Amino acid sequence: MKIADSIESLTSTVKQWRKQGLSIGFVPTMGNLHAGHIALVNEARLKCDKVVASIFVNPLQFNEVDDFAAYPKTLQEDQQKLVYAQVDLLFLPSSEEIYPEGQALISKVSVPALSDILEGECRPGHFDGVATVVNKLFNLVRPDIAFFGQKDFQQLLVIQKMVSDLCMPVQIFSVPTQREEDGLAMSSRNSRLTPEQRGKAALLHKILRQLTDELQSSPESVAQLEQGAMLQLEKSGFQPEYVSLRHSSNLRPMSHLKRGSVLLAAARLGNVRLIDNLVLN
Repeated sequence: MKIADSIESLTSTVKQWRKQGLSIGFVPTMGNLHAGHIALVNEARLKCDKVVASIFVNPLQFNEVDDFAAYPKTLQEDQQKLVYAQVDLLFLPSSEEIYPEGQALISKVSVPALSDILEGECRPGHFDGVATVVNKLFNLVRPDIAFFGQKDFQQLLVIQKMVSDLCMPVQIFSVPTQREEDGLAMSSRNSRLTPEQRGKAALLHKILRQLTDELQSSPESVAQLEQGAMLQLEKSGFQPEYVSLRHSSNLRPMSHLKRGSVLLAAARLGNVRLIDNLVLN
């Protein structure tokens, strides 16, 4: 696996591949890799000739300084996992490389409507930071296909809309959420849970599954059932931020359950913020 820590090194390698007519798959990450990230790499290997991964903890998408500082960094272990997964090129830029004039002065990409609700409401400016850095990475890597997990469902829709609106020549491929044996969605933030919190964390997924069953039996009681799930999370020791039934293509609120719905939830457990979703087909 080749490592590029500069834009010049990255683009030089990509240009060589392009001259050879090779297709490029891209997996952008913030590191602290787990099986969910490797599932993205595996899909990229199946669909493309070359695979580029990046590790960059993007400060622009963090609206809490403490959350950015606490984000787990495991670079040596991450590199070993990517070598084993047969990644061809790892891009390891510094913040100065991505934002040479600082974050305040960089042009930003904003995806309206999708960025201001749910996660966007709880984390103001978050999706502007995501869209900006992903746009920049796409311009540098110039992938044919980029791979994203469905665990960050709203992020996936934001990126898909950005690519469509800006006529970007890249296909977005989504990969199903990878879960632990007890149902907890794999996330880099899970490593910050205490043993006691980890024992509770899977309740978020369990309560979403229970809510799915309740919506099927009482499809006209969406708001009441959403509120009931919030109360159940609170009684279980979470600090729920939202539990919401939305349309899976545009995240508009749904008044009743139907095909194409998605349940989304966010809750804090101690100082760790967990998100999850269930697409209802």
